[in-house]
Amino acid sequence: FYRDWFFNVSVINDVTLELRRVPTPVAPQVSRGGDALDTFGDSDQFLFNDNLILALILFKGDTVFRPPDYELHITPVFNFNHTEVEEPRVLNIDPREGETRDDAHPGIQELFLDVHLRNVSDRFDFDSVRFGIQPFSTDFRGFLFQDNQLGVRLFGTRDNNIWQYNLAWFRRLEKDTNSGLNDISDELREDDVVVGNLYRQDFPFLGYTSQGIYTYNRNREGDDGRHFDDNGFQDRPASFGNQLGKDYDVHYLGYNGDGHIGPVNLTTSFYYALGDESRTSFVNKAADIRAWFLAGELSMDFDWIRVRASGLYGSGDDDPFDDTDEGFDAIFENPIFAGYDTSYFIRQAIPLIGGANSIQLTGRNSVLPSLRSSKELGQSNFTNPGIELYGLGADFDILPELRLSTNFNKLYFDDTSVLEQLRNQRRVGSDIGWDLSAAIIYRPYFTQNIVLRLSGALLVPGQGFRDLFPDDHPFSVLGNFVFTF
Repeated sequence: FYRDWFFNVSVINDVTLELRRVPTPVAPQVSRGGDALDTFGDSDQFLFNDNLILALILFKGDTVFRPPDYELHITPVFNFNHTEVEEPRVLNIDPREGETRDDAHPGIQELFLDVHLRNVSDRFDFDSVRFGIQPFSTDFRGFLFQDNQLGVRLFGTRDNNIWQYNLAWFRRLEKDTNSGLNDISDELREDDVVVGNLYRQDFPFLGYTSQGIYTYNRNREGDDGRHFDDNGFQDRPASFGNQLGKDYDVHYLGYNGDGHIGPVNLTTSFYYALGDESRTSFVNKAADIRAWFLAGELSMDFDWIRVRASGLYGSGDDDPFDDTDEGFDAIFENPIFAGYDTSYFIRQAIPLIGGANSIQLTGRNSVLPSLRSSKELGQSNFTNPGIELYGLGADFDILPELRLSTNFNKLYFDDTSVLEQLRNQRRVGSDIGWDLSAAIIYRPYFTQNIVLRLSGALLVPGQGFRDLFPDDHPFSVLGNFVFTF
């Protein structure tokens, strides 16, 4: 470009086709007839989603060992999505809009300047600062906060990259309802995330990286009035219980680890959430927040096969009417864990009460049953049933360009008291069921330029899921095709 200035352009087309069966609550006005008592309708759905991503990077500096002096990243994304369902008022609050929706939205997923402040050693340990809309994850697997948000981040390394640190502040952007992309045309949310973390390589074992983290989530949307998404559904406050706005302050203290101990790969995560909120959806008084989260995964390679065992626990609230909320909720999770976006329970947003888009048992790409109105637009909710997950999986590298990945998870609610109150049911079982999934991934040129993935997932309901939803077996079949130029 000019001396040590470089310009990098990438174009990515990410296409998804998905056929799924999701429990679909319907409003009374669309009942089948006078003898129709069930509040659930036909549940088959189809989604086509296309993200065209243009990644533009202008940077100054070397391209090998020394960090660049300046980096400017601009990543616009152009989304088109088409959705078909079998019930009115699922896609829009107005039943006249029908059972099909086409929508398009441009979003800015990256717009930041990275400034290299200084080198602090002859091995290029450094300090840098980054301003703007940028990707960030609080931990290795995206359990607490993983998103592209507006903020300022100071980061760097010490002692030949053995120590790494991040100090960051983010003010969250609103999301477009149907694409999930950032909507920079809307006002910023009154929701701040402050993060400080420190990584240490080869601790406590050689090949294992430990991280200590503190995260503070400050929300002041309690006095903002009602907020509705682009389809007319209410997002804030959540449309159940007293439907009053709330403010909250939550402090997350955590430890995360990732690496290997000899031949065994190990990932661990622990968070303790403490704080307070001005009111809950069940009682119009302040409540303390005391909740915790634990996850771990062990894996080991046997030639061309990797076997995995995983476990996860998020505490549930045992009394929605007391002054302590014990249900763990993240800020904005995108967990890469236990099958993640292949798993049915993690991938799908499962509606629970108040119509198809009012209160969700889980959000899209979420493992926590947080009972939010929306993962993207709603507030955190610490009055929830919690989760237990036990999983086994295996990856098979059949060919250098072909991989088969399987995962089998057993799921339980930690405590169903909140669900019993929401549904006015005397007893709801804790057994969610078996989540069975498999994916085949093909890279015809042995690179990431073309990645073709076909996957399927089936939820075999346990007693707890059957207590809440119809007897249909939920499933999803997915095709994801990524082309990078």
